[in-house]
Amino acid sequence: MVDHVAKENVNQVVDNGKGESGKGERGPEGGGRGYELPLLLFGGFRTLIDRLHARLATEGHPDLRPAHGFAMQAIGARGATASEIGRRLGVSKQAAGKTVDRLLALGYAERADDPADARRKLVHLTPRGYAALARSAAIFDELRAEWAAALGADRVRDLEAALRNVVPAETAFRLDATSWLGTP
Repeated sequence: MVDHVAKENVNQVVDNGKGESGKGERGPEGGGRGYELPLLLFGGFRTLIDRLHARLATEGHPDLRPAHGFAMQAIGARGATASEIGRRLGVSKQAAGKTVDRLLALGYAERADDPADARRKLVHLTPRGYAALARSAAIFDELRAEWAAALGADRVRDLEAALRNVVPAETAFRLDATSWLGTP
């Protein structure tokens, strides 16, 4: 368990001596300890997402949160019902509905009758929702370019290629991250 307490990283397992491998500060093959990899990957993800949202906030989207981006991706270009959004996100229909309600209130989505079945309500992105997604994509390109400038373009490409090799294709672009990080 890692917490930020007074700008201090606290790993309770290792700090209590329960995670010591007997190899000092290094793990197998001279690399970091096993717990560092997922934390560094998550830290990289979090850094990119936090920087994205800081930029979006200055560009007219101050209320947009990471869960909203996942939900807008789940809505997609053709729209979706709350049940479909929940399934795509790996959350309950009620949790998806709560996020959709927030997107409606912020003007990123709207509800409409399904032309194929009047009993169903579809959620569609509004022009504001599409604009936010387009701007997010552009900012991600800029953030990737910043990483390439800091690390070198070849290293970033190598990192992406390595992750494609170890991350199963069926999970590489899943939207349900919020289902195990907490409901949106």
